[in-house]
Amino acid sequence: MSIPPHSFFENTAAGVPSPDTCTHLTGSDHVASLTAALASLSEQVDALDRWGGLLADVLCGESRGRLLAAGNGGSAAQAQHLTAELVGRYRADRPPFSAICLTAETSSLTAIANDYPADELFARQVEAHGRAGDVLVLLSTSGRSPNAVAAARRARECGITVLALTGPEPNPLAAAADDAVCIDSPWTATVQECHLVALHLVCAAFDAAVLAEPARVPSGPVLGTAR
Repeated sequence: MSIPPHSFFENTAAGVPSPDTCTHLTGSDHVASLTAALASLSEQVDALDRWGGLLADVLCGESRGRLLAAGNGGSAAQAQHLTAELVGRYRADRPPFSAICLTAETSSLTAIANDYPADELFARQVEAHGRAGDVLVLLSTSGRSPNAVAAARRARECGITVLALTGPEPNPLAAAADDAVCIDSPWTATVQECHLVALHLVCAAFDAAVLAEPARVPSGPVLGTAR
């Protein structure tokens, strides 16, 4: 016998879903949860605009710095999405910029996991690829992933700026980062969906900062003419 979907909101006065009391949401519940979480994101848009400007300063600076990004599971996919937007493009056409997704380095990941403690999974790559002045973006829906926290601490030891996208605060990753945008929702899927919006806002701010000053954009071959 199939069990009909349970609407959490029918049984809560506050109208805020909690995984502790409900594991099955209707589609309407999911949308309502996302709508509530987006309110906390909208209050942090200025921070995301600053992140985009910071990335423009670093990636377009004289040292031509780079962005590193990492996360676990769904956050790994979003970290790779971010770096793809910078190496490729977000909306406007522009030159590519250096961005490396640490979770996509499969040989390095398996070698590190085989030879070192699990917490070193990203931290060792940060130490290898990062340089003082670079930026590391870490994503964690809980903000408690040990390998992300370890990477944040290693990055700061190396003079790398750490930006974190997490779930509700307080959490260890937000505390270890230079700056954090924290989504106020207990639902992993909802936090991830807000993180994707946040990443797009960062990319939009990055493009706006880069294209506002053409002199900052590195010269290169015209699109489609390279041989």
